[in-house]
Amino acid sequence: MKFTIVTTDGNARSGLIETDRGEVNTPVFMPVGTVGTVKAMSPEELKEIGAEIILSNTYHLHLRPGHEIIESLGGLHTFMHWDKPILTDSGGFQVFSLSALRKIEEAGVHFKSHLDGSMRFLGPEEAMMIQSCLGSDIAMVLDDCAPYPASHAYAMDSVYRTIKWADRCKELKREGQSLFGIVQGGLYEDLRKKNIEELVGIGFDGYAVGGLSVGEPKEDMHRMIYFTAPLLPDNRPRYLMGIGELGDVLKAVHAGFDMFDCVMPTRNARNGTLFTSRGKVSIKREEFKADREPLDPECDCYTCRNYSRGYLRHLFQSREILSMRLNTIHNLRFYLNFFKNMRKSIMEGTFGVFKEKWEKIILQ
Repeated sequence: MKFTIVTTDGNARSGLIETDRGEVNTPVFMPVGTVGTVKAMSPEELKEIGAEIILSNTYHLHLRPGHEIIESLGGLHTFMHWDKPILTDSGGFQVFSLSALRKIEEAGVHFKSHLDGSMRFLGPEEAMMIQSCLGSDIAMVLDDCAPYPASHAYAMDSVYRTIKWADRCKELKREGQSLFGIVQGGLYEDLRKKNIEELVGIGFDGYAVGGLSVGEPKEDMHRMIYFTAPLLPDNRPRYLMGIGELGDVLKAVHAGFDMFDCVMPTRNARNGTLFTSRGKVSIKREEFKADREPLDPECDCYTCRNYSRGYLRHLFQSREILSMRLNTIHNLRFYLNFFKNMRKSIMEGTFGVFKEKWEKIILQ
């Protein structure tokens, strides 16, 4: 993997990630295909709306259908018919968020499967082996995500465990697969700084900041975004994990982050909340019952080119499968266009104007 910074506008960066399976322009939004599919979307539709990379998850694919099955069927790209880059999360966050029972030790974590209740174990060796079987282009180290709130002592243990696991993951790195380190440390600046220093000493292809958007106040999240970004190497991609609200994205790009993922556009689409150039729209509202206008006149997606708000409301109220598909096509196209226009503003030196405009729309 090669990363090049193309242009900067203050701390905001437009860049290019080059992989064997294609180029990724940054700042980039990665649609989430947790179990090997972006819900309601075919790979061809993802390409049509401009997706350059997607995210899948080690934890979920390990549990079902199993990484051995995916490897036997040609790897994740062949399995899901996607020939562009894939980033796989290591599963550390899912163990933290989904397992009703987990026991952390120095070698890894014992956890209870949320599918069948069976006890499983995930350590650095297992995380790297699973991601190797999946054949993702970018793998993530196994990390220990501390809950919110967490004491300084708890967060410190989490950081040192994360560093130890990252070092082991680096030793197991598969040839041809890029590997990103993950920064933990809760809301403690000294721990975040320590974690970054240790990870940079080990050396990774990119650096991610995790353990945010886990229940902490927004102001604390934003404080950590602005604190961590300048400490990360400027010649490597900076990935802010699990952050997708556009107001948060604008702040993170302003701070210097490059990569983002979130289920927000797809989950909201299925629940009838759609993003537009004029702000959020709840398509279930009565006012749209006889509305002939497209959802967003400024959007060029398949949904907006062909269907009215009235029809989209009818589909949603009728619980039709097509509702989820059309809404998802629109929301993802909106997000990908948002990032495309944000990159353009950085290259033109007008990111500040772009940020101010969209913050006003978001706050409406």
